[in-house]
Amino acid sequence: MQARNESGYELWLRYRPLDDAERLAQYRAAINSVVVLGTSATAAIIKNELVRAMPALLDVDVPFVDNPIGNTLIVGTVDELKTIGVSISPDDSRNIGDEGCVIASAEGAKQSLISNLQSLRDAPQSPISNLQCLITANAAPAVLTGVFHLLRLLQTHQDIRALDIVSVPKIRHRILAHWDNLDGTIERGYAGRSLWNWDELPAKIAARYHDYARACASIGINGACLTNVNASIKGLTAEYLEKTAALADGFRPYGVRVFLSPQFTAPVRIGGLSTSDPRDPNVAAWWKDKVDEIYRLIPDFGGFQVKANSEGQPGPQDNGANHDDGANMLADALAPHGGFLLWRAFVYDTNIDADRANCANKEFVPLDGKFRSNVLVQAKNGPIDFQPREPFHPLFGAMPRTPLALELQITQEYLGQSKHLVYLGGMWKEVLDSDTYAQGVGSTVAKIVSAPMNSCIVGVANTGTDRNWCGHHFSQANWYAFGRLAWDYELSAEAIADEWIRMTWSNESRVVDMLKPMMLGSWEACVNYMMPLGLHHLMKEHHHYGPDPGFNGAPRPDWNNVYYHRADMNGIGFDRTHTGSINVGMYHRPLCEEFDNIATCPEKFLLWFHHVPWHHRLYSGRTLWQELQHRYDEGITFVEEMQNAWQRLQSKIDGERFEHVRQRLTHQLENAREWRDVCIEYFGQFQNSATESH
Repeated sequence: MQARNESGYELWLRYRPLDDAERLAQYRAAINSVVVLGTSATAAIIKNELVRAMPALLDVDVPFVDNPIGNTLIVGTVDELKTIGVSISPDDSRNIGDEGCVIASAEGAKQSLISNLQSLRDAPQSPISNLQCLITANAAPAVLTGVFHLLRLLQTHQDIRALDIVSVPKIRHRILAHWDNLDGTIERGYAGRSLWNWDELPAKIAARYHDYARACASIGINGACLTNVNASIKGLTAEYLEKTAALADGFRPYGVRVFLSPQFTAPVRIGGLSTSDPRDPNVAAWWKDKVDEIYRLIPDFGGFQVKANSEGQPGPQDNGANHDDGANMLADALAPHGGFLLWRAFVYDTNIDADRANCANKEFVPLDGKFRSNVLVQAKNGPIDFQPREPFHPLFGAMPRTPLALELQITQEYLGQSKHLVYLGGMWKEVLDSDTYAQGVGSTVAKIVSAPMNSCIVGVANTGTDRNWCGHHFSQANWYAFGRLAWDYELSAEAIADEWIRMTWSNESRVVDMLKPMMLGSWEACVNYMMPLGLHHLMKEHHHYGPDPGFNGAPRPDWNNVYYHRADMNGIGFDRTHTGSINVGMYHRPLCEEFDNIATCPEKFLLWFHHVPWHHRLYSGRTLWQELQHRYDEGITFVEEMQNAWQRLQSKIDGERFEHVRQRLTHQLENAREWRDVCIEYFGQFQNSATESH
């Protein structure tokens, strides 16, 4: 019988009775009562989560008690645990920091920080003689993280008899950046309107705000930048700061700090000054007063994310100053409060360099070491703009004295938006695992981003007011994957997909075995049917959905698609070699030589770095033109296979979600075919001319 309909609102936090009898018996035996220590707002959230989850998962009543009875799960901070005789050394406590957590069972805690569990449990008259499992951390929000970790194990049917888990985030700041406007629209949003109803704030705190923070906490996200980087001046007014403070109050117990994107000209536009020059003492004083005002309302305010001197946004260069002048002035205002600044490196003034891919390096590398310690230069994963596939941004590895934040795009601006099933775990792993060779072998992007100076990763959010949060049920997986990789970038895309499928759809092997290959192959398929072999920036203008490789009507060259593919009768691709724009020279050896040589350049980046003759032979033995046609067809074939696989799962999926995804896959196939037909027809005219000339 088909399952009851679901809207998708529960995301991956669906708590359903286990359908594995052996695991269910194990869990019931291991946890037949729960003790939640503490009286904080977070402790109340922890208890509510366990009250919701445990009886639902175990399909029996699980009593919540003040003292252990039977096999008990005990949950509390390190300090709270001391009241029942459990302690860890100060050194060990420091090792887990403010956000790390420990999950241990009496049977399993042999190597963990609480290795005295077994002896305490066996001691006569011990207050925890009935302890089976324990979750602890230094701070209450980190305990909540541990609770969600344990629930994830239960939801995915893992063995919990011998737990010995110490989980500490590899990246300190893990932030969702919402490109949300104050009028409720979302730039590059494909799931309805903004979650933040500014007109009703601060008086009305919608339940969905708490559900949002809960979802973030469940995957370790600890920050939310609420406003668009293309900033509204109203965001810093007293009226809107009070609204922001109301959201911050709701997020705080979940361990989520709020950030804002300010407009750089605020001192003039709302401050009454005659200039926004960051070198002017009056401007610095205005920002200091504004930041002080924010922290009076929001004591744990995270800081600012700034887009400056990019795509029409104002910045320090408008006054003859530079990026470091503007960033340091704002950072100085934030520093006394413990705040930090994300200064985006998305700048591409082609007067600086004719190749847009070179511009950010030329502007920022000379400033290495000139930024304050609480400034992070935030670079996108690639040097153009969130294309379906790009080589990693050469800034990673080029600024050793400056903390770099990695910006990923969860919302699928160039990847079919909410209409296409495209799981991005593999895309992000490709970037994170890329070796920059900046300090020799092993200097991966992940290692640079997680450097101990002040590490940060930012994901452009894909959430909205659609009931299922993300527009497409499978787009939820990208929100989930971002959080999991931000916490631990060593996780594999496959492991994350496996978790998400089991928590969101089913633990049944047939469902997992069919959905996982769909997800893991979907990104490569999307690259193939849109922009294979290193092609990029072929989408339609403005809305960026669908193909338009011949577009050449923009007011500046690098906004035209023909600027990027440069197709002519001689070949196709952007020459970024030593004979072209010399972009390859911005990468360390051996990458610069590898990318520079057409014989060694990875084919996935071939047309990114080379203008390649149509008759050039690839590894497959096919000519470039034949290979392009093959890749487009291959991408479409994969979407057809996804359609067929999904149809075979109809009896295993609830009707509402099944039909939603079925319709999306139908549209995805239509759009994939459009991409192939338009691109092959357009590029074919150049290839045909080349053939005729021979």
